[in-house]
Amino acid sequence: MAIKALEVKPLAVPAGSKVNFGAAIYNCDVENLSDEDFETIRTTLYNSHVVILKNQEKLSPKAQYELTKRFDPAAENYGHGKTLDAKRSVLHPDLKTIPHQPQVQVIGNGPFEEYEGLKDIKLVHPHHKKFHKTCVPDEEDLNFTRFFRWHMDAALYALNPPKVTSLLAVQVPQGRRQTLRYDDGTGDELDVSLGTTAFVSGQKMYDLLSEEDKEFVRNAKVEYAPHPYIWMSPSKSRSTGLGMISEGLELPLSDLPPIDESQIKILPMCFKNPLTGNLALQIHPSAVKAIHLPNGEVMTDLQEVRELVYRLQRPGIAPALVYAHDWEQGDCALFNNQGVIHSVCGAFAPEEQRLFRQCNMASSEGVMGPDGKLY
Repeated sequence: MAIKALEVKPLAVPAGSKVNFGAAIYNCDVENLSDEDFETIRTTLYNSHVVILKNQEKLSPKAQYELTKRFDPAAENYGHGKTLDAKRSVLHPDLKTIPHQPQVQVIGNGPFEEYEGLKDIKLVHPHHKKFHKTCVPDEEDLNFTRFFRWHMDAALYALNPPKVTSLLAVQVPQGRRQTLRYDDGTGDELDVSLGTTAFVSGQKMYDLLSEEDKEFVRNAKVEYAPHPYIWMSPSKSRSTGLGMISEGLELPLSDLPPIDESQIKILPMCFKNPLTGNLALQIHPSAVKAIHLPNGEVMTDLQEVRELVYRLQRPGIAPALVYAHDWEQGDCALFNNQGVIHSVCGAFAPEEQRLFRQCNMASSEGVMGPDGKLY
């Protein structure tokens, strides 16, 4: 049988959308991926930021891991390291590790008797009521949803942010759609499929800034909290999922696991695309602790820090700029984790089933800043 060439198409977006990123790739045999086909995927990824490999229902966890690692062959560790083992971490309930392929995690919703060596598991889709300060009323819960938490996949302590994340749709809920509300006084809403994953471009987020703000973010750096997902665990998020509300609830550093000062991450506000050279405003807003200003001073007032980051990022999550993927079974999304931020969405009934596999690897090198240096 003749081997079909890869077919690359732009992702379809709704009428009125201003999303200008994303591509779908057809005819991809990930289990037997040639160097030429991988280079096509890599080039598409760094130009389009989100790539959907279609019809990957038979993709094995091993091949998913090997594809993800191929973007960074020297990478060794799962992107969050042992963070998942920490019971106080906000990530702890969300993922389960595949025993025979520990770099690959299972996420979703509902009960499953067996999957890839995991027995009698109950997956719980992240619901905003467990993380947000305010919530959609219970009587509206199945019709309305929110962005849960905008983020890049990264431990943000000790380990470098992964270059690429892969996300495979094994079982997708069908038929029901929800209205996603920002609930921030703007009236912004978005029609989404149940359990969508939402993406926004950090490059677009940067391009929207004023010239003054562009100069600022090119020269400022973000200091992330040590053990950030434990540090933030008592705190609550804004209704947009874009960062936290400052109420003084963060854990004191003395209550965190041991801290190695040399492992605290101070990263550029902008990451440089390794292929195009374009800049992306790339900040994990929930984990920010301080801002190192271009003049050398450090902004440590947490409320001021969060307000500044929110002002910079909020225009980039406007409804017309959000790509909310309508998952089909067998879709394998690859996304440029150093060029987009993303959020899970959706309010599920307990019996509704969703099963996905996620893989990312902590980068073997730092992220590239606007100056071309690695941090």
